[in-house]
Amino acid sequence: MPRLMISATHKSSGKTVVSLGLCRALALRGLRVQPFKKGPDYIDPMWLTEAAGRPCHTLDFRTLGPEEIRARFARHAGTADVALVEGNKGLHDGQDLHGGDSNAALARLLGLPVVLVVDTEGIARGIAPLILGYQAFAPDVRIAGVILNKVASTRHEGRLRAAVEHYTSVPVIGAIGLQPALAITERHLGLIPSHELREAERIVATIAARIGAGVDLDRLSDVAATAPPLPAVRASARATPPRADVRIGIARDAAFGFYYASDLDAFRDAGAELVPFDTLRDAQLPDVDGLFIGGGFPETHLDALRDNRGLRGALRTAIDAGLPVYAECGGLMYLARAIRWHGRRVEMVGAIPAEVVMNDRPAGHGYVRLRETGKGPWPNERTQFDAHEFHYSTLTDVDAGLEFAYDVLRGTGIDGHRDGIVYRNVLASYAHLQDSPANRWARRFVGFVRRCARGAPMPAATGA
Repeated sequence: MPRLMISATHKSSGKTVVSLGLCRALALRGLRVQPFKKGPDYIDPMWLTEAAGRPCHTLDFRTLGPEEIRARFARHAGTADVALVEGNKGLHDGQDLHGGDSNAALARLLGLPVVLVVDTEGIARGIAPLILGYQAFAPDVRIAGVILNKVASTRHEGRLRAAVEHYTSVPVIGAIGLQPALAITERHLGLIPSHELREAERIVATIAARIGAGVDLDRLSDVAATAPPLPAVRASARATPPRADVRIGIARDAAFGFYYASDLDAFRDAGAELVPFDTLRDAQLPDVDGLFIGGGFPETHLDALRDNRGLRGALRTAIDAGLPVYAECGGLMYLARAIRWHGRRVEMVGAIPAEVVMNDRPAGHGYVRLRETGKGPWPNERTQFDAHEFHYSTLTDVDAGLEFAYDVLRGTGIDGHRDGIVYRNVLASYAHLQDSPANRWARRFVGFVRRCARGAPMPAATGA
């Protein structure tokens, strides 16, 4: 199974742009490229999906165990010609002092040769001790090549190549100059999602042309081919999903698009048909048994969301009638009474008795640890599990009578202590969940939707 990891010496070295370019450049050679992204991320995987033409899957040590990571990787990489894993931050960065959650640990777990992207601005001969240090720090993680990024000139490239070749055993397999065309606009949580940019395909094509010209793709393929055989895993193939017996609407538009590909697979595996709808343009809800409104940036589409009064009214009516809804972060914001930002107050759905305030600094950013309270609308297992949150907003004017599905043991949530507002058959939280053996939330939600659709007794309504 040819495979490799694209990592870097530190954050913002350009590894995402390089990874995008390589995925598309290899795909243009006729290869089936399977992209993966390390860590809890939605935006980079959306770009990688655009570039490779295959859904990008995330690999995260905090929400998935080692065996699940191996199984997920093998399941999706097994149908491709080459697998490319984009790391997050630097090769050895992570929260664990001993590196157990680092990119290097993932490379070790999956036997991934590492291609290191080095930001070369302001460095020349000093690149040699930098690479030697990375090799010496973890000698069991093989740095199989280096891509020089942000190279200032032909002369600069020559000096960099000479230093690497003279002092190290690592081959230089590419050099990328400083090029404005390779930039993708960023927002406070990273790159702007690809689904918000009409020119996403043009951007990816431009990046692929520049990266493909600067990287020796034959040598890159040779590096991927040196990966050792993967150890056997318990589940190497995904079973055929059962015939769908419930329909779940999923908000997919410029405002909402943060979904894990593996979570959507879990919905289908649980017998759900996912029906996309557009919160910006659709005047009515589709004919569905439940809704999933994921994260996104509703604050950047306030006017369009407000002006779609037909859908907002239909959604409010459906929720009051007991429609099961799961909403994460941006979805929570959309269901609230209003969003306040830059001195404006813009009305939203109004189903959740609270208002959203956008802040200039992150209110919650990172991993969270949640404990179920037993008050959620789904079958409850009273477990603790890890998730993550990325939000600049907070809630205000929250109805005092609301119930919450989670106690926050680590993180911020709604108020530092609680998350997961429960209102009728709605669960809305700042936490982003990932379906895993430790938290089969997708199966539980689909099961709840199925029971509601079949007229099973509802839980006691919560809230007004």
